[in-house]
Amino acid sequence: MTRSRLTASERQEQIVQAALTAFAQGGYAGTSTDQVARLSGVSQPYVIRIFGSKQELFLATLRFASKRIEATWRAAAEREPTLAGLGGAYEDLLAERELLVVLLHGFAASEDPAVGDAVRASYGSLYDTVRELTGATAEEARDFFAMGMLITVLGAMRVIGPDPVPRQPWMTSLTDTFDDHQPVNGG
Repeated sequence: MTRSRLTASERQEQIVQAALTAFAQGGYAGTSTDQVARLSGVSQPYVIRIFGSKQELFLATLRFASKRIEATWRAAAEREPTLAGLGGAYEDLLAERELLVVLLHGFAASEDPAVGDAVRASYGSLYDTVRELTGATAEEARDFFAMGMLITVLGAMRVIGPDPVPRQPWMTSLTDTFDDHQPVNGG
C-alpha cells in the first residue's frame, strides 16, 4: 500500500483541524503546540515551523472558524438571502461544536492585543457579510448577532444542538422563547 504525501496546504489544514479540537478543549492558554502536534500526527517543531508560534496557530484557527461561518452563510444566501435563511444555516453549525467553542475562547482571549484584533476583525467581517447578503439594517443585524451569541453560548454548553444535556427548567423556559426562525435544534 502506497501512502501519498500531503501537500503543504493539506498539512496546514490538517494541523488547523487538530488545533480546532485542542483549543476547543483547552482554550488558548491551556493548549500547547505539542498537544496540537500529537493530534495532527506531526512533530511539535513542525507545527512551529509552519505557524511560527502558538499565537499564530490560534489566529489561524480563529480565521478558519470565521471563514467556515461565512462560507455557510454565503451558501445559505444563495438559497434564501434573509436573516432567517442565514439563521437556519447556523443551526447546521451547531453540530460543529468545536467551532463555536473556539470562537468563545477567542473572545475570552481578546485581552491579548493580537488575538483581540483578529477576533474583532473576524466578527466585523461576519457582521458586514450578514448586512451585505441580506440587506439588513444595522438594528436588524445587531439583533441577529445578539441572538447568534446566545445560540453560540447555548450550543457550546450543549443546551441546544446535537447531543444536548438533560433539560433543566431554565433551559426549556429560555429556548421556548425562540421563534420558529431561530435554530433551537434539541430545544
